[in-house]
Amino acid sequence: MLRRALIVEDDEDMGLLLVETLRRWRFESTLLTRGGPVIHWVRQHKPDLILLDLMLPDVDGYDICRELKLDRTTNLIPIVMVTARTTHEDKVRGLEVGANYYLTKPFSEAELQQAIAKVFDWREELTRRGAEGEIHFQLRSDVRHLEELNHLLASLFFFTPLSQGQVKQLTSVVRELGVNAIEWGHQRQVERPVTVTYHIDREKVAIVIRDTGPGFNPRDLPHAARHDDPLGHLPIREALGLREGGFGILMARAMVDRLDYNDKGNEVRLVKYFPSVASPGPG
Repeated sequence: MLRRALIVEDDEDMGLLLVETLRRWRFESTLLTRGGPVIHWVRQHKPDLILLDLMLPDVDGYDICRELKLDRTTNLIPIVMVTARTTHEDKVRGLEVGANYYLTKPFSEAELQQAIAKVFDWREELTRRGAEGEIHFQLRSDVRHLEELNHLLASLFFFTPLSQGQVKQLTSVVRELGVNAIEWGHQRQVERPVTVTYHIDREKVAIVIRDTGPGFNPRDLPHAARHDDPLGHLPIREALGLREGGFGILMARAMVDRLDYNDKGNEVRLVKYFPSVASPGPG
């Protein structure tokens, strides 16, 4: 069966070469040489694959990718960025806006085929396990890896009845508490792993974030905001030389239905019940 692909490439010769390559791999491809029509075309045709150049004459490819990945109707379409931008910063930015693979030019047919296989494996895994089940992730203590994880989690959340606004809230909570694990639990020791477990059932989504640090008492954090005194911690942070902030746990509690730390303080469990399910009381 033919699969449908969209190729976004401003170099027409390169684009036609990709069309022919994908035809031999049983894809029916459409070539767009400008970025302007891409979002509307994708929403209308729902391709199985997008090859997206970044340096387009009218629209930034990063912006196209971000918009498609933040739309639940197009979020799960695999996107392979094919670009001449080769720096580490470019690749990190590509992954941050939700690209599923970053392929730099020039590349061989084998490299392109490998990229396509990997993004289809990603989609298949989400389809197989995202609707119900448990998935474990382990990442190094680097905020850049946390951003990549959050994009993957956002894709998983789209299997749930949560609204797009609730999805954004939940990914914000994961980022805040993930940064806490990296900055406080591991003191930015990059090689120490942070483990994230995602579990979904018919009533709720639950996420557990665990670090390997010594832990802390979440009820005794003078440098963090409290519900009864949300600003009292700011002079303490200034005196300790800490960056502005300290609202992470307070904000997180307001955005989820349950937020519980283990006794040691190095593991936090977040629970968000679906809109049709009344959340149970504490305990």
